[in-house]
Amino acid sequence: MSDSRRIVSSRHLAEGEGWEASEFEYGLIIAYNAFTRWMQRCMTAAGMPELSPLEILVLHNTNSRGREKRLTDICFILNIEDSHTVNYALRKLLKLGLLENEKRGKEVFYKTSPAGLALCMAYQKIREQCLLGTLPTTGYDGEELRRIAAALRGMSGLYDQASRAAASL
Repeated sequence: MSDSRRIVSSRHLAEGEGWEASEFEYGLIIAYNAFTRWMQRCMTAAGMPELSPLEILVLHNTNSRGREKRLTDICFILNIEDSHTVNYALRKLLKLGLLENEKRGKEVFYKTSPAGLALCMAYQKIREQCLLGTLPTTGYDGEELRRIAAALRGMSGLYDQASRAAASL
């Protein structure tokens, strides 16, 4: 492929063998930024404009399956190493009345409050209206989306492994 057809974020990272990884990384960058912008605008439309993307993810994860979660559970599921950022998000969500917590021994368990559940449901309704309603026009069916999701999970494992290697240098 000619250099002029490469869509990358940084030319110096797209030279030589494996240049395609830079194209993939650029796709991740623009997808991440679009996704975080989407989450915030959807949550604003649901009535809570002051939440950051991480706080939105923590709220939805805490609400997931209607089960209580610990800080370590949330960090694990969201693949977040810096637990202090999740802890800060949990404290903010508690302060806003969107979560409730209960201490059992040394563990703290979190669950959505009735207000948090209502906010998640409002978000879900807006997501269905604004996002899911447009999916059929993209050509991505459910099976294709599942294939892309599996590829992203696989690539995240490679990036996790590479980050551990870089940390040991």
